[in-house]
Order: sequence, then C-alpha cells, then structure tokens
Amino acid sequence: MNDPSRMHGTTIIAVRTDKGSAIGGDGQVSLGETIMKAGARKIRKLNEGQVTVGFAGATADAFALLERFEGKLRSTSSSTLRSAVELAKDWRTDRVLQKLNAFLVVLDKEHLILLSGNGDVIEPDDGILAVGSGGGYALAAARAMVASGRTDAKEIVRESLEIASQICVYTNDNIYVEEV
Repeated sequence: MNDPSRMHGTTIIAVRTDKGSAIGGDGQVSLGETIMKAGARKIRKLNEGQVTVGFAGATADAFALLERFEGKLRSTSSSTLRSAVELAKDWRTDRVLQKLNAFLVVLDKEHLILLSGNGDVIEPDDGILAVGSGGGYALAAARAMVASGRTDAKEIVRESLEIASQICVYTNDNIYVEEV
C-alpha cells in the first residue's frame, strides 16, 4: 500500500490560517537517485479554480487520481469533502485503483484534506498538511512558524518548502505556491 515514509521525489505542503490558505510544492521529479526534471508543477486547480490539489507519488498514478477526483467533483455538485470520501471508497475497493501509488492534498475555501490509497480522508486539526519525502521537514517548519505567530499562509508554505529543500535530497527549490 501507499507508505509516506517510502515516498521519494517531492514535497507538497498546504497551510490554512485565519488570514488565508495556500498550497505549494517543489519542482523535482526523481527516478531512483536521478533527477529527471527540476521544474515540474505538482499543483493543479480543479472545478473552475475552486479546488486546488497537490500530488505526491508516481506521476501517472497521481494524474489518474486527479482525473477521478475531478469527476467526483462534477458528480457531487462540487462538494469537496463528499468527493474526497467517494474517491477514497473507490480507491480502497477498486483493484486497479489500489495499485496506484500517490497521495492527494486537497484544498478549498472550507477544507484541507489528505487522500491516500489506504482509504484515508484526513483533515488535520492544526490546518497544516504535508506529504512526500520532504513532508516531515516542511511540516515541522510550518508548525514552528505558526506557533511563533506567523499567519501569512503563502509565506509559510514558501519558506517551509525552502527549508525542506535544504534538507531533503528529493526536494528542490523550484517552488510553486497557489493561494486559495
């Protein structure tokens, strides 16, 4: 199954504060120990820009899940949480989907959600969510910034990714951030 401790090649982080929300990712795509691409965009806007999704894991798998998630958004009248739950159910029970190795971080005006192949639909208590090989570093940095009183979600996401890129060899400093 999907194991975030084995995920290499990206860092995605999303932060929700009282002042706003943002999601970002680095641009590195790795194949084993080789950097294949430095400027990949792993953040996508869906549902006419109302929902922003970041992905970590196998690229083709992530695109397959993004496509399915977008279909769920259309079929559930754009309810992000309901779409996430429906996709997680499918992901857990469908034999083809179970083999997909990716995580989706979903952010809209109301929700911040992690979708995993284990059937997880997780909304963090603190409004901070990170996945990928540098996710732990970015998460720790973001939590420290929020604890020190920082509230600009976009700045927190960018600086967290910069810190992760200085520690994780699978995370680079080609950073893309979207405010929601």
